[in-house]
Amino acid sequence: MNFDGIWTPLVTPFSADGQVDAAALQPLIDALIEQGVSGLIVGGTTGEYYALSNAERRALLQGVAEMARGRVTLMAGINATSTDESIGLGLHARGLGYQSILVAAPYYCQPTQDELLAHTLAIDDAINLPAMLYNFPARTGTAMGFEYLEALRARPNFQSIKESTGSIERMHHLVSAHADHLQVACGMDDQVLEFFAWGARSWVGGASNFCARQHVALYKTCVVDGDLVAGRALAARFLPLLNLLEQGGKFCQYVKYGCELSGLPVGVTRRPLLPLTSAEKDRFRIAYEHLMDA
Repeated sequence: MNFDGIWTPLVTPFSADGQVDAAALQPLIDALIEQGVSGLIVGGTTGEYYALSNAERRALLQGVAEMARGRVTLMAGINATSTDESIGLGLHARGLGYQSILVAAPYYCQPTQDELLAHTLAIDDAINLPAMLYNFPARTGTAMGFEYLEALRARPNFQSIKESTGSIERMHHLVSAHADHLQVACGMDDQVLEFFAWGARSWVGGASNFCARQHVALYKTCVVDGDLVAGRALAARFLPLLNLLEQGGKFCQYVKYGCELSGLPVGVTRRPLLPLTSAEKDRFRIAYEHLMDA
């Protein structure tokens, strides 16, 4: 499977009383497809999957499939605290026509590397879909070590890795030693130019929920056209916003506020995440307008 391009990890809209507002996704999905994203991910970090019940996650997978109507490639985020729940979500997604899955380390339980490998292989055995690995130890508590990645060479479904550690050194090693079996995807937004310069061909960017056109333009300039000089100028416009997202401590809240500013409101985050303060909104709005004025 080709994972090139911009992949949007969809937000999960919530109503004022905290319930999932799936209807708010339709205009967002339509806008993302119109702006040229390569794929949509349901159940990623940006979608607050950890705050959803299993039933809510299954309903969202079904709702997005119905709204997308085959117009864009779909990936299902299936991370959970148990292997059985991850497999159940993946089988549900496969039945709905999802073309791929996003596989992260189970959070909180902190499996060893052998346990993580057994978990991953069980998922592959049961679901048998192309997969993007998701290495984000700051959130899951478990890193995907290089020996673990080496052990997956024999499993052709594992074709990509979203790298979100923030380590440039690790990204260099992935490109040098694992790019022959894993397509490296940028998962650290404020390092996107570095990823593209080192050969990454995909970007999983939460901010593409509200500025997909700018994401696609940067991807096309750097990857399709191979013009890193022009790409650096575009990335410089992006950096104030991307730095705030990655370093501001309120990633999901900022993404949802960005959707509001772009005319596609999706409500606030589910507790324990609290809404942005007025000062935080002002700070974000300045970065947002700086990008949009380009």
